[in-house]
Amino acid sequence: MLETINEVLSKIDGIVWGVPLMVLILSGGLYLTIRMGFLQTRKLPLALKWMVKNEEDGHGEVTSFGALCTALSATIGTGNIVGVATAICAGGPGALFWMEIAAFFGMATKYAEGLLAVKYRVVDEEGHALGGPFYYIERGMVKRSIGNQDTKSVVRKDGSSSALPYT
Repeated sequence: MLETINEVLSKIDGIVWGVPLMVLILSGGLYLTIRMGFLQTRKLPLALKWMVKNEEDGHGEVTSFGALCTALSATIGTGNIVGVATAICAGGPGALFWMEIAAFFGMATKYAEGLLAVKYRVVDEEGHALGGPFYYIERGMVKRSIGNQDTKSVVRKDGSSSALPYT
């Protein structure tokens, strides 16, 4: 019985985390890259300039460099660092090429996610800015009749910050 369940789960795992998911992620990144006019290369000098700009008259709780470091640490994580070493060891130089391609298109995806988080963020009673996947799902997807209740049910059942069912 347990072997049958393990075989079924292994087949599902192979389908979900296999080539179809890689194609879906890369095609989503390619779509966003084209739709935003190759933002990764076009706006790179401006992004580097703003990253190190001194913000003496800036408003907010965090500097732009601090926000960048926080976003990168949340995005990259330890698993990706270990994953790169493992991929290069297992796949050789070809793995590095495909990781760079995926990272290029992933930049557009990350930009779109950050843009949505900023567009649909709210300020609480204490003046703190709140944003993220649940805020742009709840506030942005209302226009497409998904509504607030769907987002709240995902929070209750799952408890994580995954927005995959609604993207």
